[in-house]
Amino acid sequence: MQNIILHPPEDTDGSAVSALIERCPPLDTNSRYCNLLQCSHFGNTSVIAKADGKTVGFVSGYILPQANNTLFIWQVAVDSAARGTGLAQKMIRNIVERDVCANVSHIETTITNDNNASWALFERIAKHYNAPLIRSVMFDRTDHFAGAHDTEMLARIGPLKKADV
Repeated sequence: MQNIILHPPEDTDGSAVSALIERCPPLDTNSRYCNLLQCSHFGNTSVIAKADGKTVGFVSGYILPQANNTLFIWQVAVDSAARGTGLAQKMIRNIVERDVCANVSHIETTITNDNNASWALFERIAKHYNAPLIRSVMFDRTDHFAGAHDTEMLARIGPLKKADV
């Protein structure tokens, strides 16, 4: 896949993001309204990838309110046609390297234990930034999800060693 353009999403991208996430199981689908908020309220810390006008990737993220040095990556979606190209890593790096993330020294996300693709992605991100990746339980299957969802492990990467721009 060639000519993929990365940029912050706009509020008009919400429906396309919802459609992309629906095509990317096992991702949890959110309401279209939630995706609209991700694209508008969190656009400066999210990224959309388009190829020939079609949405082929999306990463939603935000700076933690209680820790302004930490970027939390909420969701990573890559269309099947764009998988295996390194797009997910490029999208996350695109966010981290923005001015809005100048003070970001850590990246966090949650991943279920069995999501090998996501663990591999965030291990590559940690390697790129020459930073350790620490795993711990964030949301327990029993305590937080009443048995309805697998435990979400917190993956914390940092401190990041960013290249001088």
